[in-house]
Amino acid sequence: MAEQYDYIVVGAGSAGCVLANRLTEDPDVRVLLLEFGGSDKSMFIQMPTALSIPMNTDRFAWQFHSEPEPGLGGRRLHCPRGKVLGGSSSINGMVYVRGHARDFDEWARQGAAGWDYRHCLPYFRKADDWKHGSDPYRARGGPLSVNNGNEMKNPLYRAFIQAGVEAGYMHAEDYNGFRQEGFGPMHMTVRNGIRWSTANAYLKPAMTRRNLHVITGALIHRITLSGKRATGVEYQRAGKTCSALAGREVILCAGSVGSPQLLQLSGIGPGQVLQSAGIRVRHELPGVGENLQDHLEFYFQFRCLQDITLNGKLDWWHRFLIGARWHLFRTGLGATNHFESCAFVRSRPGIEWPDIQYHFLPAAMRYDGRAAFRGHGFQVHVGHNKPASRGRIRIRSGDPLEPPSILFNYLQHESDKEGFRQCVRLTREIMSQPAMTPYRGSEIQPGEGVRSDADIDHWIRQNVESAYHPSCTCRMGTDDGAVVDPDTRVRGMEGLRVIDSSIFPTITNGNLNAPTIMVAERGADLVRAKGMLPPDDVDVGMAKNWQTCQR
Repeated sequence: MAEQYDYIVVGAGSAGCVLANRLTEDPDVRVLLLEFGGSDKSMFIQMPTALSIPMNTDRFAWQFHSEPEPGLGGRRLHCPRGKVLGGSSSINGMVYVRGHARDFDEWARQGAAGWDYRHCLPYFRKADDWKHGSDPYRARGGPLSVNNGNEMKNPLYRAFIQAGVEAGYMHAEDYNGFRQEGFGPMHMTVRNGIRWSTANAYLKPAMTRRNLHVITGALIHRITLSGKRATGVEYQRAGKTCSALAGREVILCAGSVGSPQLLQLSGIGPGQVLQSAGIRVRHELPGVGENLQDHLEFYFQFRCLQDITLNGKLDWWHRFLIGARWHLFRTGLGATNHFESCAFVRSRPGIEWPDIQYHFLPAAMRYDGRAAFRGHGFQVHVGHNKPASRGRIRIRSGDPLEPPSILFNYLQHESDKEGFRQCVRLTREIMSQPAMTPYRGSEIQPGEGVRSDADIDHWIRQNVESAYHPSCTCRMGTDDGAVVDPDTRVRGMEGLRVIDSSIFPTITNGNLNAPTIMVAERGADLVRAKGMLPPDDVDVGMAKNWQTCQR
C-alpha cells in the first residue's frame, strides 16, 4: 500500500533541499523527499577545487547532451545535471551570483507578479550567511555560507580588477549588493573550506526531524493523477515499483531538464510532443519544455610572464599536497573554486543593466582540469548573459531513463552573435591595460588573428561552451504559454507545483544557484500560505549614463 504524506518533493537538488527544510519546520507536516542519486560524501564533491570531477562523473551527474546545434556548426554541447543529494549545487562551480535587480523586475513585467526585486530581496537575505556582515542587501545567520574563498591571495585577481578600473569601468565591492555593474571580488558558497551545497546547508540539518523521510535511488516514473489533481508519484527503487500519496501537494524540484521531463512523462505538456512519445494527454499545456535558455561562455587565455599560476600545480605531486592539506586542515588551494575576481559590464550603450559576465581564473585550463598548453597562463571566462535565442526540451518516449531531446538553439538571434563579438573586443581592451602588463604574455586564444566579425563568429561557433545554466522551461506567468502561475502552481492543475530554475521567465545575469535558492525560499512560503516576508525598498546602483555610454 502507498504511504501517505502531506507533501512529496521530487528532487533533492538546489531547490528541493530548501523545500524539505522549510516545510518540515512545521512538526505537524509530513514530507517525502525523493532523489534518484545517492550520497554526497565524496571528497571530490566536498573539496571546492575538485569541482571539475563530479560534473563529469556518471555517479554524480546526468550526462545530458544537446541535439546538434545549428548555430554552433552542428556541435552537441555537454549539459551535466546533478544526480546526488544537493543536485547541481553538489557539482557546480559554487559561484554565488544573485543576478541584477532588473532581472527580477523583468520577471514581474512578464507576468510573474510578486517576483520583482523588492519582493525577492528579502528571500535572498533569508538564505544569506555573508561573511562580511549585514546591510540592506546582505545578511548573516542564514543557512547558505557565502565568502571570497582565499581572499584573492594570487596577485592576478587584483590585477584583473585594476585593469577593469583602468579601462573606465566601475569598481563593485559587492556585486550582490547595491550595484552589480563593475569589477570586484567574486563570491562562492563555501564554508570552512567545504562546498556549501544545499545538501549541507539545508537538507542535513532537516534530516534530524522525524517528519522528513528521504529516499534515494528513487527513479520517478510519473506523477499520479485523478482528473486534474495530482495525487502522488510512482517510482522505482531497487527493482520494485513503488507509489506514494500526497495529501496536499506534489512539488517538482527536478530542475530545468527533469521537471519538464516529468510533467511530459505524466501526460502534462504539448499534446503533439506527448503523442509522439506514446504518452496519453492528461492535460494540454503547450509551454512545458519550451522557452529553454542557457548561458554560453568561452575562455580568453594568455600566457603568463610570471610563474604564479595554477598551471604549475597540475602535476601529481602538487595535486597530492593540495589534497592532503585540504583533507587535514580544509585550507589552501583545495578550499577555493579559484574564481575569486569577476566583472559585470554592459556590451553597448542603450543597455540598462549588465549583459556580459567575467570569471577570472589564474590558470589556463579546461573544465576537465587539464592544462591547455605547457607553461604558465591565465584565463577569463566571458559570456553574453541575456540571450534572445530560445530552445526546448522534449521527451522521446515513456522511458524515464531515456534522455530527453534538448535543443538550445544557441546564437539563433543576431543580438546574441553581436554580444559575443563585443565579448572578444572588450576583453582585449581590458587585458591590454597597464595593470596586466607585468603578467600578460601572448594571447593563446582566440588568437591575435581573430579580428573581423566573420572571424570572431567562426571562432565562437567552434569554441563557445555551455556555462551549465539551463533554465526557464516551465516559466511563470499568466499567458497561454506559461506553465506555472505566480504562486508556482501548475496552471489548470490542482495539488501540483514546480519550484526550481525551470520557472524563471527569463534567465538572470549570472550563475543560477543563488536565484534558484531564493525561488525555493519564497516558494516554500507560498506553499505554506504563511505570511510572506515584506518587500524591501532599497536603492539599486545603476549607470546614470547607460543610454549613451557603454561604461
